Amino acid sequence: MLFILRREEGQGLAEYGLILSIIAVLAVFALMFVSGNITKLISVVGHGI
Repeated sequence: MLFILRREEGQGLAEYGLILSIIAVLAVFALMFVSGNITKLISVVGHGI
């Protein structure tokens, strides 16, 4: 009789890694779009002082 042992701990870890990588990619894209506005805002505040 052949017993097949399934280990699901690795699967859960892989899912968490996938979710974390998706969040990281979305954060990078969000920073790319917002960075120009932040730079302008800091420039305006710096010149206003």
